[in-house]
Amino acid sequence: MSILYIVATPIGNLEDITYRAVRILGEADVVAAEDTRQTRKLLDRYGISPPSLISCRARNEEMSAKGIVKLLNEGRSVAYVSDAGTPGVSDPGSRLAGAVREAGFPVVPLPGASAVTALVSIAGLPGKGFHFEGFLSPKGGRRRSRLKELLEYESTFVLYESPYRILKLLQDLQDLAGERKILIGREITKKFEEFLSGSAQEVLAVLSARGTLKGEFAVLIGAGKTETNT
Repeated sequence: MSILYIVATPIGNLEDITYRAVRILGEADVVAAEDTRQTRKLLDRYGISPPSLISCRARNEEMSAKGIVKLLNEGRSVAYVSDAGTPGVSDPGSRLAGAVREAGFPVVPLPGASAVTALVSIAGLPGKGFHFEGFLSPKGGRRRSRLKELLEYESTFVLYESPYRILKLLQDLQDLAGERKILIGREITKKFEEFLSGSAQEVLAVLSARGTLKGEFAVLIGAGKTETNT
């Protein structure tokens, strides 16, 4: 049956996958992956051997989408996975889903692991909602400018950051909104999972005292006073 499944996969711990995801990955005619080598590890872990495993990365997503639409026209089912987490959320997948929908085929989500929802679920911060921004620009000026805009809303928001720029981000937060409470998750669900909370200055001091920083970071910036008091 011609369906594109958007399948969320574990962000670290391979046990964080749903029964439905395992079933669909095993039943699909084609598994399309951001990185076939990374996905092969997951498939092997659950004894899944799809008839076809193809690449669909950010750099070739538009071209790959055309090929996947062709497969759907042939009556095949396709399951798409990114390297980790939910496709289309700071990962490739949105262009593919859009192209398939425009071609008239159903796109079915299989929800699952996501770093942003995992971090928000344990934050315990006031406010009913939050804004998810994902990765800011790697260029310092653009990053700081966008950060100012986000802080002006006074509401909780979540960013992703690499280990190479996390200290610069914390420095910017300290300069622009030193009173805001933050929660950082590093290597969420993995062996060396860690959570740090406090002001930007406090978290910056902890991370700056270390040597080389490793792992991806999810950063939750708490609501400002205006939002908190409403």
